[in-house]
Amino acid sequence: MTRSRAQDPNVCGVTAAIAVIDGKWKTILLWLLESGPRRPGELRRRLPGLTEKVLTQTLREMEVDGLVHREVHDVRPLKTVYSLTAFGHELSEALAPLSDWGHRRLETLAEAQSVS
Repeated sequence: MTRSRAQDPNVCGVTAAIAVIDGKWKTILLWLLESGPRRPGELRRRLPGLTEKVLTQTLREMEVDGLVHREVHDVRPLKTVYSLTAFGHELSEALAPLSDWGHRRLETLAEAQSVS
């Protein structure tokens, strides 16, 4: 899905929402930032396999979409902290029922596999 679909007024709301969270790391980053502000290094340590380049790119996209706030403290070395915006918290709350559905689906699949 292309990022332009997130801003296209002629698509359905679900498509626009999915375009904002599309990608391997965005929902996981939303989940991690729900509990409070985090520095990039901490996010990378919590997500093995996520490179610094991809983390930076993903957080910048989320910032452009209004989901995260980037705060740079003017100390040496520079200290950058990311947190969810009100819009990011709202999206996170909207995704909670979808997450619950996903967990129920995984449980159903696991039960079906254990029976067969």
